[in-house]
Amino acid sequence: MIRFLFKGVLRDPSRSVFPLIAIVTGVAMVIAMKGVMLGVMDDMIRSYAVLDTGHIKVVTQSYAEMADIFPIDLGLTDVDSLIGELSESNESMFFTPRIRFGGLVDIPDEDGETKAQSPAAFMAVDLLSPGSRQIELLNLEQGIVSGSLPDQPDEILVTDELAGKLGIGPGDIATFVGTTMFGSMTTYNFHVAGTVVFGISAIDKGFVIIDIEGARDALDMTDSATEILGFFNDMIYAEKPSLETCKKFNELQDEDEFAPLMMNLRDQNNFGLILDRTAWMTGLIAAIFIGLVAIVLWNSGLMSGLKRHGEIGIRLAMGETKRHVYNSLLIESLMLGVFGTIIGTAIGLALVYYLQEVGLNYQESMEGLTLMMSNVMRGKVTTDLYFIGILPGIVATLIGTAIAGRAIYKREMSRLFKELEA
Repeated sequence: MIRFLFKGVLRDPSRSVFPLIAIVTGVAMVIAMKGVMLGVMDDMIRSYAVLDTGHIKVVTQSYAEMADIFPIDLGLTDVDSLIGELSESNESMFFTPRIRFGGLVDIPDEDGETKAQSPAAFMAVDLLSPGSRQIELLNLEQGIVSGSLPDQPDEILVTDELAGKLGIGPGDIATFVGTTMFGSMTTYNFHVAGTVVFGISAIDKGFVIIDIEGARDALDMTDSATEILGFFNDMIYAEKPSLETCKKFNELQDEDEFAPLMMNLRDQNNFGLILDRTAWMTGLIAAIFIGLVAIVLWNSGLMSGLKRHGEIGIRLAMGETKRHVYNSLLIESLMLGVFGTIIGTAIGLALVYYLQEVGLNYQESMEGLTLMMSNVMRGKVTTDLYFIGILPGIVATLIGTAIAGRAIYKREMSRLFKELEA
């Protein structure tokens, strides 16, 4: 019987083409939408980790309590040794030191007198070490407005808005005025290598990126840093392994206020709550979209059944039982649902995989957003994408056909013969 029904579906396009197209399109849309949403969430985590938290962060216990004011006097020492130990015990991750601090940017005139001055936030990263991935992770090359990337420790990148306010550009001298790690006042001359745009007004008003060795010279922080950020080699945040790494590391540390403390991405700045709420909203939106597609395919199955009343009437008039007709409709619907779901899943997964590996660059439509937001839309292939098409593709279609097929049991033979006479 199944073989007979299968041949009938293939030979009658009116019974298969439109329902199959509807199922394939609906399933592919569901999978693509869910994959893109997961990719956007991963991109948000990546941007946040690169700019602030890392997948894990190591600071001193006292620094963690006052991290909002960037107290450099509570920073880590013997950083190179600590990074070596962390890298040896966590081969799936790489670690990089950073220094966050604040101070004044003073611009001298030809006579060495102050021409302009402004407070600024500084972030020192490892720009010049061989094998460092900081330029790639921060997307600095695309953020450059004028000049070039630093190639010396005493060169800096200044936000374009701050540079305009101070009246400086590439090649000019900017003097940092602040305090060292030991609390003494310091001044240090830097050369402006280039200007950069972050795309976020709060940061663009006054932000400076500097190589970490230049910052160490200015702040008297030899082999020191305010924090060490750790990232998984593939830059994909894995919550469970990172939590286990933090737990093992912290269990070996003393209670001293200057002892290192490892924090997971979720433990910083209430980001765990943000992740949970984002995941909940993503799941809700996906559920609503799946429900809408299921309703469309349900209606498709319903309409398909209603259009076949004439065929059903002839089959009943020839002596076929109502139960047999009803079951045959369900089997046909199941076959179309299975085939459509398989094809739709393949198309949807192919699209998500392409976005995951290649991405869709929308830089022109998002001009000005360079560092804080990736200009490449990516997807993410997960295990559940292989199965979420079952609900709209098979279950919803089958239910629609089942509801439409109930009309078979309401057909009266007297009315049937009148319809056939007409």
